[in-house]
Amino acid sequence: MAPAAATGGSSLPSGFAVLTTFPDLLFIFEFIFGGLVWILIASSLVPIPLIQGWVMFVSVFCFVATTALLILYMIGAHGGETSWITLDAAYHCVAAFFYLSASVLEALATITMQEGFTYKHYHENISAVVFAYVATLLYVIHAVFSLIRWKSS
Repeated sequence: MAPAAATGGSSLPSGFAVLTTFPDLLFIFEFIFGGLVWILIASSLVPIPLIQGWVMFVSVFCFVATTALLILYMIGAHGGETSWITLDAAYHCVAAFFYLSASVLEALATITMQEGFTYKHYHENISAVVFAYVATLLYVIHAVFSLIRWKSS
């Protein structure tokens, strides 16, 4: 790989190069941890439907959008246009903000369910909080490097 690809170069990769360049490699981990949040929220007891509805929306939206972007990058739909670099940076900034809000709200919902709920449900929600914060961190890192790529394009 060229040095520019390792530091977040000024163009988007195509094909399987998406899986070998940074920050685009983070798509895989965003996909995994976002999916875990989605699964855990869907299977857990919902003490505050409004809050956990937002968390579910964020996890499903980001899961689907990340999957769609990954597929579009792999098939080379961007064609090397700089507008896709802007789209990438904007999406990851919005996803990072959404996941941060979802993580904080899920932590709040988990704290309120500490008493009166079964051990299993409480620990499912703790796991969802941890994975949501990991997903938040991944999206923030991806957003920072996407903004660096956007600025250098």
